[in-house]
Amino acid sequence: MGREQKMKQFAVIGLGRFGSSVARTLARMGYEVLAMDADAERVNNITEEVTYAVQVDAMEEEALKSLGLRNFDVVVVAIGQEVKASILVTVILKEMGVPKIVAKANDELHGKVLQRVGADVVVFPERDMGVRLAHALVSRNILDQIHLSPDYSIVEVVAPARFVGKTLEESALRKKYGITVLAIRRGEEIVVSPGARQVLQEGDVLVAIGRDDRLKEFEE
Repeated sequence: MGREQKMKQFAVIGLGRFGSSVARTLARMGYEVLAMDADAERVNNITEEVTYAVQVDAMEEEALKSLGLRNFDVVVVAIGQEVKASILVTVILKEMGVPKIVAKANDELHGKVLQRVGADVVVFPERDMGVRLAHALVSRNILDQIHLSPDYSIVEVVAPARFVGKTLEESALRKKYGITVLAIRRGEEIVVSPGARQVLQEGDVLVAIGRDDRLKEFEE
C-alpha cells in the first residue's frame, strides 16, 4: 500500500486584502493555513477562519525559524507596499530552505528583483485581476475561469446558440477548437464526461478545458 499523501500546508505572510483573501480561500478549500502579520488587528480578523494566525514581524529571521516555515509546502509573501520588506523576507525564506515561495509584486521591477532573490512564482494581483476582469467583461457567455497555466484554462461557459441542438461530435469542439468538454451542467443535473452523441440544449453550461486563445474563439 502506498503511503498516505500529507495534506499540503500553506503559510501566508502579510494579511492585507490580497494575503487575507489567499489565506481564507485556501482554508475554505480544506488546507492547513498559517496566517501571519505584524498587525494584531489583521491577525485577530482572520483567527477564526484559518488553522493558525500569529502576530509576528516577518523581518525577524529567528521568529520565522521558530514557526518552522521550511516545513511548509508553500509560503506566500503577500507583504503590501513595503518593497524592501518583501524582498528581505523572500531572501530569509530562501535561505531557510522553503520548498516553494510565491511572492506578490507591485510592479515589473519589483517582480524581477523577487525572482532574482529566490521567489519561485511572482504574482501581480492588481494587474492580473485587471486582466481577468477585462476578459470577463468582453466574454458575455463566460461564467468562471480557472487558469491552469499561462496558456490553458478550465472555463464554465454557456453553450453558444449556434451549437444548441447539435451533438458534441457535430459541434466539432475538439476537432475545430481543441476543446474538451469535461462536464455539462443542465439545471440541477450534471452530466460528467459527456459522450460524443450528447445533444447540447439551450441554457447548458459547459465545463471545458483548452488553450485560452482557442477558448476565446469558441466563446465569440
